[in-house]
Amino acid sequence: MSAAVTILGIDPGLRRMGWGIIRADGTRLSAVAHGVVTPPTEAALSVRLDHIFQAVTDLVAEYRPDESAIEEAFMAANAASALKLGHARAAALLAPARAGLPVSEYAARLVKKSVVGTGGAGKDQVAAMVGVLLPGTKAKADAADALAVAICHAHHRKAASIGSAA
Repeated sequence: MSAAVTILGIDPGLRRMGWGIIRADGTRLSAVAHGVVTPPTEAALSVRLDHIFQAVTDLVAEYRPDESAIEEAFMAANAASALKLGHARAAALLAPARAGLPVSEYAARLVKKSVVGTGGAGKDQVAAMVGVLLPGTKAKADAADALAVAICHAHHRKAASIGSAA
């Protein structure tokens, strides 16, 4: 019987970064906590990135997850947006890495497919299925997406540990 693990899921964003913590005990999943980090939108990029990094550092200290997972960047409408999203991802993934946690990355389509059954699912569908898979959870939008990343990791973590996850 495998030991239960606590997983931090992150849906990166520079304006809104969703986070979710789940506990995986075999195939049984339960929600621990979730929320959204909102860096000050008028602040300099460096301040916003520091806000994200510090928020994730605080989450790792408070919830002490065993593993973490983050959604990969997708091609944004323009290069500047993609670059900013990349910066936000880096700030979010650096915090668990500095704490010694393994950080797995998953494509958005795989996250959606793992939770909803189709890679083209919308945010409302993801949130609805997160509520089904984690009863009592009423997470919306970014927080639900982060919980979905954590669920995806729970389903794929064996493959991720040997480097074959999407």
